[in-house]
Amino acid sequence: MRRCLDIFAQLLGESRFEDNRPLAGLEIELNLVDSDGEAAMCNAAVLDAIQQPDWATELGQFNIEINIEPQELGGDGALRLENDVRARLNHAEERARSQGGHLVLIGILPTLREQDIGEGTLSANPRFRLLNEQIFAARGEDLHLSIEGVERLDTHADSVAPEAACTSVQLHLQVSPEAFAAHWNAAQAIAGPQVAVAANSPYLFGRELHRETRISLFEQATDTRPAELKAQGVRPRVWFGERWITSVFDLFEENVRYYSALLPLCEEEDPERELEQGRVPQLHELTLHNGTIYRWNRPVYAVVDGRPHLRVENRVLPAGPSVLDIVANAAFYYGLMRVLPYSERPIWSQMSFSAAADNLAMAARHGLDARLYWPGIGEVPAAELILRRLLPMARDGLALRGMNGAVADRLLGVIEGRCLSGRTGATWQVEKVRALGGDRHEALRAMTLEYIERMHTNEPVHSWEV
Repeated sequence: MRRCLDIFAQLLGESRFEDNRPLAGLEIELNLVDSDGEAAMCNAAVLDAIQQPDWATELGQFNIEINIEPQELGGDGALRLENDVRARLNHAEERARSQGGHLVLIGILPTLREQDIGEGTLSANPRFRLLNEQIFAARGEDLHLSIEGVERLDTHADSVAPEAACTSVQLHLQVSPEAFAAHWNAAQAIAGPQVAVAANSPYLFGRELHRETRISLFEQATDTRPAELKAQGVRPRVWFGERWITSVFDLFEENVRYYSALLPLCEEEDPERELEQGRVPQLHELTLHNGTIYRWNRPVYAVVDGRPHLRVENRVLPAGPSVLDIVANAAFYYGLMRVLPYSERPIWSQMSFSAAADNLAMAARHGLDARLYWPGIGEVPAAELILRRLLPMARDGLALRGMNGAVADRLLGVIEGRCLSGRTGATWQVEKVRALGGDRHEALRAMTLEYIERMHTNEPVHSWEV
């Protein structure tokens, strides 16, 4: 890892990287359920039925993931992206049905029970098994999950399987090394508003917790630290960070300095020799290590067609509720990321890093009801911040990216609609379950089945009736 880090520094110094490319790349994680809305442990059979290279296993047997090739956002690119994702999901749903499964775009599957989560429900992929072994070897004790929200969850687990309950959307943006720090800092600054307006994970193991419970669950489910190391201030592997950065090197250097290697796997490649022979090294060990440190905005190094590039991977968003909602969340992010990193007076020079971290925590807990800090206006309700400051900025950013005005208005109108109505995926789920009443699990199951029906209409969640 240290040799890779030295070569990475050399590559940065020699300016060998591909420049910014304004492409939107997405990864979408999904849950699998049976016809009753319960978790279905059938991802291997479903993937065999789909038979497409852009689909892959995820941690749990009730998860799968689709990787969407990076696409242009200019013109009607976002509309083409939406139609492309819908077509792929519809094809996958048809194939999943042949195996008794159905796809669900949601942050945490509401019907998931504690007995659905265990080492036996991990996917067969050997890397997931190794990850589980290494995390628990590092911890030396069972995993303690404790989340205090509307209700309280306090339980233990003997594997990393609870992490599989977290299903998210990851947004990728390629940037040059010179522009990376500004983009990463900007992404950190808007993480709170992103989560507030997109919250879609209010339930875990039958309990109503946070509006975006996935944030706290993911932080706890991958924690390799026993209690004494937490007390000593050792950093967690799911990490917001602790400071604004001045270079992408800061993040990779922190990775090597603060975290031991979790997956003891080495490749044959000698990065120094590769560079000496005029080739671009893959830096396998450094990138593998980076993949086991779950920053909410993660740096990505990759080599495509012999050219290295850097990406910011935005990881804060939950999946769902509809494809339109997902693309609207993406448009909001990509619009802001075209403006904020280029401001004459950067947002991160006007607010503390801890304020950005607090914003994320408050947004995850309270969704649109959270009060968030923003320079120039102080602490305001999340919906007010988004409507007054961030939506106009995102609209300007999408115009600068060349997006068709009608397409941008439709997508940002979804974000505006959530703010004006106060309805996110999380609030719809909670309102529906409360309206159904009776046995909690039966209400969650009925809500999930209705959620799936509405998801397939592709209507935005703020328009869903309770």
